[in-house]
Amino acid sequence: MSNNLSPDKIFSPLQKVGAKDAKLVLANMYWVIFSLFIGGTAGLLQTLVRSGHLELPFGIGYYQLLTLHGVILALVLTFFFIMGFQIAILSKVCGPLSRSQRKLGWTGFWLMTAGTLMSAAMIALNEATVLYTFYAPLQAHAIHYIGLTLVIVGTWVSVAGQLMKYFSWKKEFKGHKTPLLSYMTAVNNVMWIVCTIGVAVTVLFQFIPWSLGWVDRINVSLSRTLFWYFGHALVYFWLLPAYMSWYAIIPKILGTKGFSDNLARMSFVLFLFFSIPVGIHHQLVEPGIDAFWKGLQVVLTFMVIIPSLMTAFSLFAVFETYGRNRGAKGLLDWFKKLPWKDARFVLPFLGMLFFIPGGIGGIINASGQMNQMIHNTIWVVGHFHITVGAPVILTYFGVMLFLLPHLTGRKITKQTNNMALYLGYTWTFGMGIMSLAMHFAGLRGAPRRSTYSEYGGAGIAEEWITYQVMQAVGGSFLFLAIIIAVILFFKLMTGPKADQPEVFPVAEMMDQNAPQTKWVENWRLLIIITVFLILIAYTVPITQMFTENIPGAEGYKLW
Repeated sequence: MSNNLSPDKIFSPLQKVGAKDAKLVLANMYWVIFSLFIGGTAGLLQTLVRSGHLELPFGIGYYQLLTLHGVILALVLTFFFIMGFQIAILSKVCGPLSRSQRKLGWTGFWLMTAGTLMSAAMIALNEATVLYTFYAPLQAHAIHYIGLTLVIVGTWVSVAGQLMKYFSWKKEFKGHKTPLLSYMTAVNNVMWIVCTIGVAVTVLFQFIPWSLGWVDRINVSLSRTLFWYFGHALVYFWLLPAYMSWYAIIPKILGTKGFSDNLARMSFVLFLFFSIPVGIHHQLVEPGIDAFWKGLQVVLTFMVIIPSLMTAFSLFAVFETYGRNRGAKGLLDWFKKLPWKDARFVLPFLGMLFFIPGGIGGIINASGQMNQMIHNTIWVVGHFHITVGAPVILTYFGVMLFLLPHLTGRKITKQTNNMALYLGYTWTFGMGIMSLAMHFAGLRGAPRRSTYSEYGGAGIAEEWITYQVMQAVGGSFLFLAIIIAVILFFKLMTGPKADQPEVFPVAEMMDQNAPQTKWVENWRLLIIITVFLILIAYTVPITQMFTENIPGAEGYKLW
């Protein structure tokens, strides 16, 4: 095709998600809302048990609930949302998926569904109470590990179809800058394929043979290292779809342009480079890894701060530009001009505010000496909740608010918009109380994961009891927000028909027509740099696990 096409011939802002693609996206979103309800219910029960206000019936175990909560929210909900959202993005900005690409999406969906049901069955039978991190020597039934493997393989299959769409567009419109959102999905997908190699290796070659009785022991240190090779990049796999919305969708909702296309692409490249070779910072107190390699990965972890600050700068530049275009004069007067009655903006914005203390907490977690104080305390749980449980989930809610009506031909009514605002503020209030209590309790030594009785019942510190009650109160508000979210989901799916479908907003950038930075689209170079950084960070530590005696890991080996 000719290289001198005008931009409006390549992409129209009025372009819709393809009708057949919409069915695939909606199938994924049904799993999202179901997972939210089940995982949220488990979370509420956890907080009540941990505070000593509830005793679980029918022999249900606290750690059984904890495993369900982690797996269903951290893995199932996020994976189905990301697959659905990215398919919708590509269908919107690159045109409908081809039959083969869509078939890969459906195949991935059903593999993920089968794997989820297998894993859920084992958790329900109390055969997989190993938490979502499944640390050895805790052992689950083989079906649980096989189910998780199918979920990962399902994402690979779906991602393959998405990458095919991206590269087919790139080939068809050779010489043109790829749509920003499509580029972002490609970065997220490439990062995902690379990072999941770690968890795939440990599950296929360690946990499944071990759980089937083919071997009697495994190398625990190696299994944990391979998990965190995957586990920290997992956080960015959750987060980057939210960043996609912040960079390229929120400005359109505001009715203005995004700050910079080139800056956005560069920030995603940096996430690709530095989100994977950093997992050892989760293992700073573990034996068997030399201090030098821990320190190196701490430095690499801090490199991720750079694209995070680039993102914050871009967002607030957009907000200030919007406000000043509407007459804001003073230093912060623009803040009052923001559209505080539009839930599509308010929900993600509330999530952005949570990410400020969340980012500060992440710096603390990754800092060697400060990590000594908070490691394995409930501080870490609080940190997870204000990074994943607030910026990510609130942005996902904001995306679904316009995406579901767009896919179904409905419209956002004043009632559904107001309901979404109640959802956002209720979630913010509940998460704020709960996470604050977790952080303060963690600073005072309250252990991670433990229950009220394990603390020593009535003998525990009185201030810990206060924090546990605060967590239960916060968890109750979060569950109320989840009920609102479930009702809102079905209202968006069944609301009044619109003459024109709800717009899927995609913003232009201030430098939309600036020349393309060619090396940023050089995927061979990007992958080589990514693999090079990983080899630097992991080759020696993993080699030592095969060749040296690891203190604290005696009695375990790979085979």
